[in-house]
Amino acid sequence: MRTIDQAKNMRVDFMQGHGKANEKDPLTRQHPGVRRKLTHADLTQLYADNAIVQNIINIPAEDMTRSWFTLRMKDDQLKNDIMAKLADLNAKDNLKKMRQFERLRGDGFVSLGVTQTTAFNLSDPLDVRKLKRLDYIHAFSSLKVNNFLLNEDMFSPNYGTVEFFQVNRRSQIGTQIAGTINDRIHRSRLLHDQTRRLEDEYQGQPLLEPLFDAITVLDTSLWSVGQMLYDFAFKVYKAEGIEDMSASDKYELGMLMDFMFRTEALAIIGKDEELDKKTTNLSGMKDLLDYVWDYLSGAVRMPKTVIKGQEAGTIAGAQYDVMNYYSRIAAMQENELKPHIERLIRLLLWSQDEIGGGSIDPNSLEWEIKFNPLWNVDSKTDAEIRKLVAETDQIYIGNGVVAPDEVRQARFGQFGLTEENKMSGDSVDWDAIAREVYQAWREKHDG
Repeated sequence: MRTIDQAKNMRVDFMQGHGKANEKDPLTRQHPGVRRKLTHADLTQLYADNAIVQNIINIPAEDMTRSWFTLRMKDDQLKNDIMAKLADLNAKDNLKKMRQFERLRGDGFVSLGVTQTTAFNLSDPLDVRKLKRLDYIHAFSSLKVNNFLLNEDMFSPNYGTVEFFQVNRRSQIGTQIAGTINDRIHRSRLLHDQTRRLEDEYQGQPLLEPLFDAITVLDTSLWSVGQMLYDFAFKVYKAEGIEDMSASDKYELGMLMDFMFRTEALAIIGKDEELDKKTTNLSGMKDLLDYVWDYLSGAVRMPKTVIKGQEAGTIAGAQYDVMNYYSRIAAMQENELKPHIERLIRLLLWSQDEIGGGSIDPNSLEWEIKFNPLWNVDSKTDAEIRKLVAETDQIYIGNGVVAPDEVRQARFGQFGLTEENKMSGDSVDWDAIAREVYQAWREKHDG
């Protein structure tokens, strides 16, 4: 059979390739959505082995608690006593660890070590009216929790919620073992942090499960770049008689050449010999690595600069992605961290021997938690903002909107130049500043 006839017999539809939508189609053979469940050992190994994974787990937890909060209430002494007690309990660090455990293992916990007026078991609900002291709090992860016991009574107001946790309290000091493996702990004696949970599961989903493929590709990228850098440049030596040399002679010649020409030194060779330098082609490498970083950044909802460890709380001009990140952190503070802090404060107020000279009903007081600003702009951007404000003030003065004394009092006060113009994520209104400047400029030129 002629070659052209053979080609006609082998011809297939170009849309089918190796077989469209059948067992030969590589696209069909891929199955998105095949879940990879990670064990606690897998999570520990991923976290311990990869610094980027540590940043993904730790940085948001640190940002949520770094600036802490301000407690607002009329009684300053009571407020100071509460903040001092929270500091003694190391609440800031424990809540940070609780969120780190939640991101790493799906669930984070804080134990509430209390003293009550009567004897109690850990399986008993915590009665705040019998509370004497909040002695300590400890953060721990679901690694210590063996089971979640839900309320399955459909006529209970707590139907479908976890009522007890089976916790492994066993500790070992030398050969002495105390405690039990499956102690029942009532949910009121713990703070439980959980933000990702599948509908048909009770335990939270570790953040690294859906990120496993992206982390694998990132780790592979790092290894590949390392190999390319190692073999980035090598030399090729051509000479007659190489093919007739024994293996030992070739090895000895290679060692000699590697020693002589390891650096960019002068090579002295014969006229019939040739020494050539080969380098690895890196075109397109940056685009591939950027794709990996962009995908990982989108998956964890963190800007690349934050994942890579940008200085916490400092933003340069036009870093809108970082501003959005801190806005997301602020929302997490309000929705997820604030209830836990309020719970601790309520317990302190109910405690008979803690503060205020006796038990205080938290609902009888007016108090509020206000999280402190998460970030400030860098010095260059702050200087630009100050210049913009000064130009705006000059326009207002020139148009008779305000008097110079009013501007002096507003900007400098009685103590001179202040930091009031330092913009933060909770105070700056970029659109309002732009509108005011533009309006003043229009009024000046139209008038």
